[in-house]
This record gives sequence, structure tokens and C-alpha cells, in this order.
Amino acid sequence: MSESIHVAVENHVARVTLLTPTMPPEVFTAIGDTFRELSSRDDVRCVVLRSEQRAFSYGLDLMKTFQQHGQLMMGGATAGPRAKLRQLILQWQEDLTAVAECPFPVIAAVHGWCIGGGIDLITACDIRVCSADAKLSVREAKMAIVADLGTLQRLPRIVGQGIARELAFTARDFGADEAKAMLLMNRVYADKEALDAGAMEMANSIAANAPLVVQGTKHVMDVCADRSVRDGLDYVATWNSAFLPSKDLGEAVQAFTQKRAPKFVGG
Repeated sequence: MSESIHVAVENHVARVTLLTPTMPPEVFTAIGDTFRELSSRDDVRCVVLRSEQRAFSYGLDLMKTFQQHGQLMMGGATAGPRAKLRQLILQWQEDLTAVAECPFPVIAAVHGWCIGGGIDLITACDIRVCSADAKLSVREAKMAIVADLGTLQRLPRIVGQGIARELAFTARDFGADEAKAMLLMNRVYADKEALDAGAMEMANSIAANAPLVVQGTKHVMDVCADRSVRDGLDYVATWNSAFLPSKDLGEAVQAFTQKRAPKFVGG
């Protein structure tokens, strides 16, 4: 069990809880390991990513990071240290990309502050919801760092280039209502209790659907995000020609004719 993350699975929903308010180096490793392990499980259909701290995440733990990697970050300009620093950044990128590449939908439930690395993390999720007290910031420009773990690549796809560039260039704070208006957040809940309940309700509704179809839907949407509409239509036609027949499709038709809720098994 990681000291940074707690995982609990119930009714096909995994609750991944951050146990630290900041992101020291070991948190990136824990996130990557957790989501790679979840991705291989047969009993998971949706993931809720949340925190039990005062804030979702205050971002990179600068003190611990400099203690462990300060020589690389501030050291000489020779090729060796630069190559090692690049490899370190690439590894942390892969750890957060494990969230984006999780085959199941991932819902980020954000309360309080979400800064820097926290934005890297939630933009790797499929859906983001927050409480009314949420405060967010793409803070790296104020820390003399170019955001390098996914925000500059993923945020523009969510909120558009203009807004993403404003947030990255100014490093200003913004709240829950503005985050929802810019489409970074799907929903805003009154408080953390309502947030947790709302995120779990959404996750349970996703988990109740045909699991292979939900996974296929996520895969097709991810692939088609970088393609033209025509290419995307061709891709999904090929996908369904291969994967449309299933036990769950038969169950859906039978449940419809019997006027009952379907019970999907993922087959």
C-alpha cells in the first residue's frame, strides 16, 4: 500500500484518494503505478480521483524535489546531467499519462486549491467536477518553470488555446464558477460532501453501463480527437464492425423488451 495514495474498489468503482497535500517525486511514481495496476483489473469500470487533504493538491513539493533532484535541476550544463533531467521529466510525464491512458473513465473530484502539478493531473482525467470552494492556478510561470507534465498539451484541448494561454502566461488564480464557464469543470457542487456524493453518483451511473462499450467509447474518442470527422467516422465503423456483437448487446435488447434495467457483465 502506497503512503501517498489509497485505493478502494466497490461496485466496480475505484476511489483513488491522494493522501498528501503536495506532489513530491514519490507521488508521481505512486500515481503511475496505481493507474497502471487499475488498468489491468477486471472489477473496475470507472475511477474517481479525489483527496482527503485540505486541498486537492498544492502542486509540486519544491522542497522535497530539490532535496532529491536539486543538482539535476540547478546543476551544470553538461550533456550528462541535462540528459538525466530530461529522463526524469519524461518518467513523470509517463506517470501522469497512465491516468489519461487508463481504459476506464476517470473523474477528478476537486476541492480547495488545485495548483500546478494538480492541473497536470486533472487535465489527464476524462471528467472534472469540483466544490464551490475550488481555486485553481497554472502556477508554473510564477515559479520560473515551464509546465512540463501535460497542462500545456491537454488544457488547450479542454478550454481552447486562448484561455489556456492566458492562464499559463498570467499564472493567475481562478475559481470554480470560472472553471465551469471555461469548460474545465463539468459541474460545481456546494461543498466537499456534495462533491464526493456527486462524483460517486456519476461514477456509478457510468459503471452501470456495458463496460466494454464504455471502454470502447473512450478509446474511439481518444483516437478521433486528433483526426478529421471523416477519418473518425471511418474508425468507429471499423471498431463496431469488430466489437458490436456481444452478450451485453443481447442483454440490452432483452432488458428493453422486458422493461427492466439491464445487468451488464462485460462480455
